[in-house]
Amino acid sequence: MTQPLTILGLCGSLRKRSTNLSTLHAAGELMPEAMTLTIAPLDEIPLYSQDVQDAGFPAPVTRLRDALAAADGVLIASPEYNFSVSGVLKNAIDWLSRTQPQPFRMKPVAIFSVTAGPVGGARNQYDLRKILGCLDAMVLGKPEIFIGASGSKFDAEGRLTDEIARKLLRDQMGAFADWIARAKRFAA
Repeated sequence: MTQPLTILGLCGSLRKRSTNLSTLHAAGELMPEAMTLTIAPLDEIPLYSQDVQDAGFPAPVTRLRDALAAADGVLIASPEYNFSVSGVLKNAIDWLSRTQPQPFRMKPVAIFSVTAGPVGGARNQYDLRKILGCLDAMVLGKPEIFIGASGSKFDAEGRLTDEIARKLLRDQMGAFADWIARAKRFAA
């Protein structure tokens, strides 16, 4: 029997009908049976300020840190904003990087991105990999998933219907489960 794995999902978009959020839900459906996904809200996290931190970490930041620390892995879905990481996601990472213990250290992470444009968020992912690397996160190298031209890949209810994208997600979730298992063996 495969050991259960808890995955924390982070979405770099706050839109209710975000294609990244919809794809994060699809990834949860396509995960191997032993994996479960919980998506953490980022909408209550205030903009980072040293003054706010000096007064004490806000409760939403502490809850997110605790959820990330307890998870076996983190799955990040994020659009590309101005050729880079969304401000919402970067702000959450900035807060988390200041908590102790820093929860990304040695944490397995998988990334995908969904955009309306043809590139599919590649520049976002490369910047995100750099940011997570400086935090000692263990980012899954492959398969990389860049879902471009998103307008044609979702139904009217916002569900991901593109079979190629769904197969890529299924493959990435299988690889992510293996990546987490290897990380656990490495840490032991």
